Amino acid sequence: MEITQADLTVRRSRAADYLEITKPRITFMVLITTLVGYYMGSGEELRLLLLLNTIIGTALVASGASALNQYLERDLDSRMARTRNRPLPDARLAANDALLFSAIISVLGIAYLVIFVNVLTALLGASTLAAYIFIYTPMKTRTKLCTLIGAFPGATPPIMGWAAARGELDIAAGSLFAILFLWQMPHFFAIAWIFTEDYTRAGFTMHGNSERTGRQIIFYCCALIPISLLPTVFGITGSYYLFGALLLGFVYLGYGFAVALFRSTTHAQRLLRISVLYLPALLGLMMLDKS
Repeated sequence: MEITQADLTVRRSRAADYLEITKPRITFMVLITTLVGYYMGSGEELRLLLLLNTIIGTALVASGASALNQYLERDLDSRMARTRNRPLPDARLAANDALLFSAIISVLGIAYLVIFVNVLTALLGASTLAAYIFIYTPMKTRTKLCTLIGAFPGATPPIMGWAAARGELDIAAGSLFAILFLWQMPHFFAIAWIFTEDYTRAGFTMHGNSERTGRQIIFYCCALIPISLLPTVFGITGSYYLFGALLLGFVYLGYGFAVALFRSTTHAQRLLRISVLYLPALLGLMMLDKS
């Protein structure tokens, strides 16, 4: 049977929709932090094949978690301007098809990590997916603590990379987890500030553009500064990273202070942009100054 150009266009569009529900940009960030964790946990030999297998397995698990999240929140997404055109609320994908796709790639990802990496990394991946889907996702419509809870699975990828490289976790790996955990809080508060009306319309219970949110932004930015120095304290980075982390931390804090002081969407947008720049800058410096 001959495949027409119209058939190819439909198939490409459908493939693009399946790709979209995996949230490729978030998955890419997950893979970057996994790579950093793997590199920092590696010895003199990097073992590129193991790294590749770690990336493939983690990508499948992260994509599956994002797709399952979009499946569960499809009705809520239809109420928000920023998400109503996603494939599920826009009915470009059937809900059952999305669920089957999400479940398959999630299970494949965990199995891939068990077979080609190690059991510890697979367990971390499975627990991250479970926490994201069964704890964080339903909490978003129930309590503002969802942001804090959601930061736990969000901070797991670097220790997955570390576990893949070493087969174990230690306090130095914990410092990578803590850095990512604390970084997420001002980042997500900025997003919630910008889209307060959208989240309220959809029924999400999130921190909005309030004085309390501003105080929490300052708190987590302040906490991040000393925690970001721990890799040097634990001997996995040198002094260049130490001073660079200090500088980056105070820049992040300065933008956080601006949000708390002026309480404007413009300053929240600036904080969001600087948060997106802060993390790769810090992780890049960490890799360059690895001891």
